[in-house]
Amino acid sequence: MDEYLCLTVLSKSGESESEFKHRLAVFWTWMVRERPDDYEKIYAETTAFEHEDGKITRKYLIEAPVANALTDALKQQGMDFVPIDLSDLYSKFEAVPPEWFWIEH
Repeated sequence: MDEYLCLTVLSKSGESESEFKHRLAVFWTWMVRERPDDYEKIYAETTAFEHEDGKITRKYLIEAPVANALTDALKQQGMDFVPIDLSDLYSKFEAVPPEWFWIEH
């Protein structure tokens, strides 16, 4: 897969970075255990948290085929996210260190 979509996961209003980091860790641990095939389609994540509209964010590059399953899982686990723009494609060369961390599978 040479093109990826960007998924932006959002904290809850007023949630601290450490609380958000913990919820992300719980979510991704759940994905690894319960949906390993979907987890394999997550290519990279940003190395730093960002802020958007008063919320903390973390971005991920994902393979397009996993977009619906991943957003369904996020909803199921109570995680908020920005709707994915299916026309905004990224190459793996845009996810470079030190801004991005490649996820080992």
